[in-house]
Amino acid sequence: MPRPYSGDLRARVIEEIASGASRREAAERYGISASVVVIWAQRWKQTGSFMAKPSGGSTSPLEDHAEFLLVLIAKRPDLTLDEIVAATEKRGIACSRTAVWRFFDRRNISFKKRLCTRRSNSVQTWSGRAGVGCKRKVCLIRPDWCLSTKPARTPAWCGFAAVVRAESG
Repeated sequence: MPRPYSGDLRARVIEEIASGASRREAAERYGISASVVVIWAQRWKQTGSFMAKPSGGSTSPLEDHAEFLLVLIAKRPDLTLDEIVAATEKRGIACSRTAVWRFFDRRNISFKKRLCTRRSNSVQTWSGRAGVGCKRKVCLIRPDWCLSTKPARTPAWCGFAAVVRAESG
């Protein structure tokens, strides 16, 4: 959506109309639409203000239930968005996944999993070190397997690098 015209331009147009110029003459002089000038003049006559009306700033209906939602994830921080939506529907609160995600995003609350996960289905995994600093069974990429011809670096996530150093040293 385009920005509103500046308050300075609006003031000059209204001053010109107040000094006796027609609305069309004022519009031509400043190179703007005559219909816009008519709207500004009508608003100035009715309310005494010619400034742009505020735009945006809608509030979510979930804001009324903020305490319930925040307590819900404080008790069980591992809930998924779908589980939160189901819990709100049990209480009679209508919402969607997107609305719930936006509610928590405004509060900088993330639902990203902190576990190490497989990068893709095509990457070979190695379960030889599973369970070391990791809650998933098959999540570590084998350190000697690599897609390029360069030797792969030992992954430092999930405490794997520390175990490899301890076993080799």
